[in-house]
Amino acid sequence: MNYFLKVAALSAAILLLTGCGSIISRTIPGQGHGNQYYPGVQWDVRDGPWRVLTILDLPLSLVMDTLLLPVDASHGPYE
Repeated sequence: MNYFLKVAALSAAILLLTGCGSIISRTIPGQGHGNQYYPGVQWDVRDGPWRVLTILDLPLSLVMDTLLLPVDASHGPYE
């Protein structure tokens, strides 16, 4: 039971942290750096503080940024 709880907690943490480049670049002022398209992927490549998490986050930021392309087209560059 203890092993299952550790695996569940680790899985939940990974799922909650993924896609954070997309969220950070859209919501925190100064993190978008004027990028309009795929700001989460660009943030991961440029500013990802922990490379291990960047490897996990990059594919999911790519998916999230692709899903948000219509929003990005109407929004304009993120500052």
